[in-house]
Amino acid sequence: MSNLTAMNEQNLQTGGELAESIAANPDAWFEKKFDEQMQKREDEHTPSMAIVVTKGTLDWAYPPFILASTASALGWDVSLFFTFYGLELLKKDLHLEVSPLGNPAMPMKMPFGPQWLQDINWNMPNALMAGVPGFEKVATTLMKKTVSNKGVASIEELRSLCLEAEVQMVACQMTVDLFGYKQDDFMPEVAEWVGAASFLPTAQKSDVTLFI
Repeated sequence: MSNLTAMNEQNLQTGGELAESIAANPDAWFEKKFDEQMQKREDEHTPSMAIVVTKGTLDWAYPPFILASTASALGWDVSLFFTFYGLELLKKDLHLEVSPLGNPAMPMKMPFGPQWLQDINWNMPNALMAGVPGFEKVATTLMKKTVSNKGVASIEELRSLCLEAEVQMVACQMTVDLFGYKQDDFMPEVAEWVGAASFLPTAQKSDVTLFI
C-alpha cells in the first residue's frame, strides 16, 4: 500500500470519528471548539492601556509614569494623553512642585533625623500651608529627599524609561492652544498633537482606561 493511500485511509478514519463525535454530542463539541478559539485569541492578544493625564504636580506625576512603565515592561501597548495641567509633564525641562494645599491626606515626612522622627506623619492644616510663604518649596524639597532616600526613580528617569519602552505620549492640542504654549516648549518625543476626539477611539479599544 502506498503512503498516499495510507494517508487517505487515515484521514477518512479520523473524519469518521470526528463526525461520530459531533453527532453524539454536538453541543459539547461546539462548546469545546469555541473555548479553544477563545483561548487562542486571548493568547495572541496584546493587552493595552490608555491613561488621561490631567495633573502637573510632582506627586501626581508618579502614578501615570509608574503605571505606564510597569505595563510596558509586561508587554502592554500603552498610550498617555496629556491634557490641561498634565502637559507640564511633557515639558523639556521639568520644574515640578508638590502642592499639599487642599490635600489633607498627604503625609509630610521628614527625610532626615532619627527614625522615630522620620516615621511621624506631619499633616499640616490648610490654613497653615496657605499662610506660610514658601511652604510648597519646603514640601517639594522634603518629598524629593524622601524619594531619593527610598531609592525611588525620579520623574525624569521614569519618563525616559517610558520613552525607551515605546509608550505613546500624546499631547492635547486644544490645551496647548488654550494656554498659549508652543510645540517647541515640549520634548521632541511627543508622538502626536491631537484633540480628545482623536484619542477617544484609542481609549475605547484599550483593555484598561484610567483618568488621573
